[in-house]
Amino acid sequence: MANETQIIQDCLKQDRGAQKKLYELYSGKLFVVALRYMKDRESAQDVLQDSFVKIFKYLDTFRFDSPLEAWLRKIVVNTALKALKKDKKLTQSLEGDYMISKELHHSNAGFENLAYEHLMEIIGELPEGCRTIFNLYAIEGFKHQEIAKMLDVTEGTSKSQYSRAKSLLQEKLAKENYKKTGKIPAKL
Repeated sequence: MANETQIIQDCLKQDRGAQKKLYELYSGKLFVVALRYMKDRESAQDVLQDSFVKIFKYLDTFRFDSPLEAWLRKIVVNTALKALKKDKKLTQSLEGDYMISKELHHSNAGFENLAYEHLMEIIGELPEGCRTIFNLYAIEGFKHQEIAKMLDVTEGTSKSQYSRAKSLLQEKLAKENYKKTGKIPAKL
């Protein structure tokens, strides 16, 4: 996008108007990314703010070999992960006794008809480790090997946390369905 290229070039010249424009173009989408990882809006806002500091600091490293939004999202995800690690909540959550040796299924787990906002709300209720890995794998598209390196855990831990997240989400959806219909689902 030519306009985007000009905005980036102007940002590199420390043009405050261009920086504001870049923020206005992407802050909403990037806040949603931060909110998926953080437990509350205030923490997500902190991550967004820290991310934009990094974005403006390292914008000269953007090489235009990928979409700008993908590059920005990666910064937000990494900033959120760093914040979670700093609080040590993520590490404690991942080291808990949540190891599941269940076979992983790459089905959509019944999420296809769920409203996006409702799904994000349910995901937000997951324990920290499950939520983080579910976001990285199912939403951001990272592979378990990549997640393991990012979080300094084993690939098996990543897989088991993802499996646990899916199970918890399915249980939550089954309970909601039971409350609405009064029918117990035959299979999760």
